[in-house]
Amino acid sequence: MADPSTQVPLPYSVEKLLHKISVDQAQSTADPYARRLLASLGEEMSLDILRRIALITAPDDASYKSPIPQHRIQNPCSTPERATARAISPQLSVLSELEFRKAFLILSYIGRKKLEDVMSVDEILKLKNLDLPMRLFESTLWSDYGNKLCDDEKDRAKVNTMLILALFKLRSAEHAIFKDGGKEDKKKMKTSSGVRCYFVRMESLAPFDEREPYILSDKTVHEARCLFMHVHMVASMAKYAARFSLILSKTIKLPIDLASVHIERIEDIPCRDENDCVVYDDGEPRIHTDGTGYISEDLAVKCPKEFCNAKDRTLKRILDQVGGTEARRREPPLLIQCRIFNNGCAVKGTLLVNRKLPPKTIQVRPSMIKVETDSSYRDEQSFNSLEVVAISHKPRKATLSKNLIALLCFGGVPKDFFLELLANAIEDARSVFSDKRAAVRVALNHGAIDDDFTTTRMILAGIPLDEPGLRYRLSHLAKEERKGLKGGRLPISESFYLMGTTDPTGVLNSDEVCVILENGQISGEVLVYRNPGLHFGDIHVLNAVYVKDLENFVGNAKFAIFFSTKGRRSVASEIANGDFDGDMYWVSRNPQLLTSFKPSKPWERIYSTPNACSKKPSEFSSKEELEREYFQLFLSTCKQRNVMGVAADSWLAFMDRLLILGDCRTDEKEQMKKTMLNLVDIYYDALDASKSGKKVEVPDELRAEMFPHYMERVSKFQSTSVLGIIYDTVQLGQPEESSIEDFTKLSCFDVEIPDDVKLRWKEGYDDYRKEMQEALNSGNEPNHAADEVTKKYKKMLYGALELEESERKMEDIYNDALAIYHATYDHAKSKGEVKKCNFAWKVAGPALCKFYTMKQSEKSIACSPSVLRELLE
Repeated sequence: MADPSTQVPLPYSVEKLLHKISVDQAQSTADPYARRLLASLGEEMSLDILRRIALITAPDDASYKSPIPQHRIQNPCSTPERATARAISPQLSVLSELEFRKAFLILSYIGRKKLEDVMSVDEILKLKNLDLPMRLFESTLWSDYGNKLCDDEKDRAKVNTMLILALFKLRSAEHAIFKDGGKEDKKKMKTSSGVRCYFVRMESLAPFDEREPYILSDKTVHEARCLFMHVHMVASMAKYAARFSLILSKTIKLPIDLASVHIERIEDIPCRDENDCVVYDDGEPRIHTDGTGYISEDLAVKCPKEFCNAKDRTLKRILDQVGGTEARRREPPLLIQCRIFNNGCAVKGTLLVNRKLPPKTIQVRPSMIKVETDSSYRDEQSFNSLEVVAISHKPRKATLSKNLIALLCFGGVPKDFFLELLANAIEDARSVFSDKRAAVRVALNHGAIDDDFTTTRMILAGIPLDEPGLRYRLSHLAKEERKGLKGGRLPISESFYLMGTTDPTGVLNSDEVCVILENGQISGEVLVYRNPGLHFGDIHVLNAVYVKDLENFVGNAKFAIFFSTKGRRSVASEIANGDFDGDMYWVSRNPQLLTSFKPSKPWERIYSTPNACSKKPSEFSSKEELEREYFQLFLSTCKQRNVMGVAADSWLAFMDRLLILGDCRTDEKEQMKKTMLNLVDIYYDALDASKSGKKVEVPDELRAEMFPHYMERVSKFQSTSVLGIIYDTVQLGQPEESSIEDFTKLSCFDVEIPDDVKLRWKEGYDDYRKEMQEALNSGNEPNHAADEVTKKYKKMLYGALELEESERKMEDIYNDALAIYHATYDHAKSKGEVKKCNFAWKVAGPALCKFYTMKQSEKSIACSPSVLRELLE
């Protein structure tokens, strides 16, 4: 057997300390997998952990045998040998039934002592049955055990690593998958990589886990992956990582038995030249239909049209409605962005509803098939599902972006056009405290971050704009509005974001599109763009035409843009290298833009990053070698630099300079354009690098040294471009933060409330504040933890997550909601902090709004946000 130190080399200081621990504590050497874990942590953190382990005297109990136990942390693909359950004490077995952090806390507080010497089975069960929030659990545990057994904080810290391993002693977890969380995760985790690594439990000795059959028992991690897809069939390790991460997409699973569905393969439509010959690019045929197929109408109607809200609390209710007669009365979504996992095959793309298909039929193209089935693989088990990522839906009013504004300006759109848009948006933001229409418009724009349109509900219920809680919310949303405006997110009329697909009729010419909106197909010139396009020609001027035959395919389904399947190249490919696997396209028929914009030549690749050499996963000599390579890919992904960000930032810096120069300095401008075209190609290569495996870099000579001031970088220059003027205008018009000192309650809420209800919610609000503070300090995902706390108290109020789903009596709900309101506002007034009024509206908002309307002797009228937006335009 190969020496682990040659397989996974570590820094000398780490090797030396590992050897010392092995000798001093009579432990076997760390195996390759444990060494890879240490390598992933880096030298400093590895040394910190190992120093703590070195200070620990290993207890006599076999369950604490090794700080890096070889039979638990092992080669990723090996099948774990099950240790005998006789080594697991009754106390440790019961402890395994607690959630991890509570079990970890118990072991932390008992310090170096053995669990069996400190706590009985009954005592652990008592703690489990208390079902306390974490903060109260910790207080109880400290009172009963911690303060008697722990010498000091340092003593507890030294044993943390061993305690984690003691818990994992009962369960074997292996590295199964990683995924780059993208720029959103990078923003949340500024001090670490945005790459998320997931370990999956493969085996368990805990009796609690053995009560139910576990599908991964006795499987290797390779066999576990094959339950989802035969990912070893792809052409490179980069694709191996990218394709398997598809299982982490945020989706809903449709109630469809794929065994009863006919999944048919149809050919992609190739691009052809004037002589009807197929056009090739790097030896591969160009195609028009990249990423799009068809689905029969009977299957499409099973997808909830309310999918925009289906990922969380409304999902179960919506899925309950999509069966039977309800489904037959529904109009299907026109396009479904989906993932299909079927007998080892993985499909990614969009499905266009096709009324011509026989029932229970899906048609997919080769461009959609990301992983093929391995016909030689013998395990018949697989997770088969049709999962929806998004659907084509009624678009909200679109906004511009920095890049889009810059490209439109380059194309001849005057500055004054954007400054007029800005002035109107600023006026709305300023008027939120006095004008209900402006307040509703701003609230609608930010409904997704406003506790599901709570501010909109409050205004529509008739609550005065100067009510303390509402005024604070409006202040927060107006601030968000100005922040967006400063970054170029200007609302623009007659513009929409629509999901794209190809023309199933084949009648559209290469310069034509078909656009279906609320009232059907539109006609006339339109501008079409796709984020994050950087090329001068990424904004196309196309003709929207009426296609009668399209109705035979899609019926009355709406909201999409159809591109031609004619010509030498896919129009989507010309727009920021786009395709049809769910990409959204900006479509504008704004008359002022159409009048002034002059398009540039479409993007074509000039500079290309060389392809990377990589073994196919099927070419590795063993599954262990494959796992080592996969883990190395994870480590290199964590360390890679943000090439996309560097290229995009440099491009914008040069574009800003280009706009400032205007018609001056022609030679300098031409050189700048060449640099920008190079950056565009690098940027587009970087977008696909996770799948292509290309090692993309931005050469130093292409990097900007100075940046316009609105990018808020250290090295900056004062920009006089339209983007600089927009930034300065918003910045200068920023209102001073005004404190809200009036905590006057709504008089109609001053009603008799039972004393026990008031007391219960006063105590409940005290608990909420403690739990919320704990949630917000909970690490990398505080927002998720905070949402869970809020959901808990909504369930306490409604007996459900929403008022509409509640089966409680309205009288009881009103009493509880008003008790929450008074407890919250009394506390806010005592602290002089109006933001503390938020709890009442966050949890009890719908009930309070309904009560307020009732007290005004009025009736509420249901109105969807999309209809409300239409009325306000």
